[in-house]
Amino acid sequence: MSSITASRVLEALGNVMEPDLQKDLVSLNMIQDVSIDDDDNISFSVMLTTPACPMKDHIRQACIAAVRERIPEAADVTVNLPARVTENAAHHGHGNSAPLQSVRNIIAVASGKGGVGKSTAAVNIAVSLAEAGANVGLVDADLYGPSIPTMFGLENARPEIREKKIIPIEKYGVRLMSIGFLVEPDNPVIWRGPMASQAIRQFITDVDWGELDYLIFDLPPGTGDIQLTLVQTIPVSGAVIVTTPQEVALADVSKAVNMFRRVNVPLLGLIENMSYYQLPDGSKDYIFGKGGGAAFARAQAIPLLGSIPVGGVIREGGDSGSPVVAGQPKSEQAKAFAAAAAELARQVSILNAQASHGAASGGCGGNCGCH
Repeated sequence: MSSITASRVLEALGNVMEPDLQKDLVSLNMIQDVSIDDDDNISFSVMLTTPACPMKDHIRQACIAAVRERIPEAADVTVNLPARVTENAAHHGHGNSAPLQSVRNIIAVASGKGGVGKSTAAVNIAVSLAEAGANVGLVDADLYGPSIPTMFGLENARPEIREKKIIPIEKYGVRLMSIGFLVEPDNPVIWRGPMASQAIRQFITDVDWGELDYLIFDLPPGTGDIQLTLVQTIPVSGAVIVTTPQEVALADVSKAVNMFRRVNVPLLGLIENMSYYQLPDGSKDYIFGKGGGAAFARAQAIPLLGSIPVGGVIREGGDSGSPVVAGQPKSEQAKAFAAAAAELARQVSILNAQASHGAASGGCGGNCGCH
């Protein structure tokens, strides 16, 4: 029988600090299922608040190092990293009458102007989160220019109706809804503001989304009726702003930032799309200017979630219905989108932990968004 006890393991792990809260993993209730067998093999779980945690390897290695330092007789040390996505406290503060009660986090993806790759970013972030193991939904809220059907290769798809609820179409692990699924591909949507707002409300109340970790709304460019309808109908967890590096785009994106601040929607971060072109020799050509998004993010005191390089694989993936993170996962563009999605998940977890008073709720709020 092993002389190692669970209390010794917990004592060792009590020296592994969560970097942002500056509290140890044990007091944050992150450690579960400690097990020691007769051969002195140790296993335990560290519960993450998102399967997309970018610091998984760091956590695993820090835990193994702490156990080996304080329990030198240990044989194998196995660290399991399951995840349970935290939910936005503001959402459920609205009571049981609020829509989307089974959705943990609602995220708006917006831009100040068109043509910056907002929908491309929304699609690839959604697929990245789903590939990491999260339950994800994506709403194509750009009613006048729906692109989700094309970008997922679902131009002719039509959703089912069950018990008076629309069933989202699912592809690449993402549950999807778009006005493009409800009208003929070549027919324009010619609606005044109130009709568009009503359509968005229907996507919220009349679609059977089921349980989701993240529901992402791909908003139209600018600041208009649809944006206001969204934030007035449901408690949005936070917004992601997409821009390109050049000054004209940044001038417009500041309006989107100010709009979300005015309606008290937290800003989860900025994605700079078309940041640079990677030349064959490995150098970078900053064809739209260098560092504009990063400078804007610093000036606005919001996180820079990622910088996405220009590349034909993004256009090819969007046109063929195979988003780059799914169709070309080893490309630099796919890696950049996956990293941005992980950073977004981290920011959501930090926000949720802050809203629930961090350690008092067992939340992480930490550098990796894990708890």
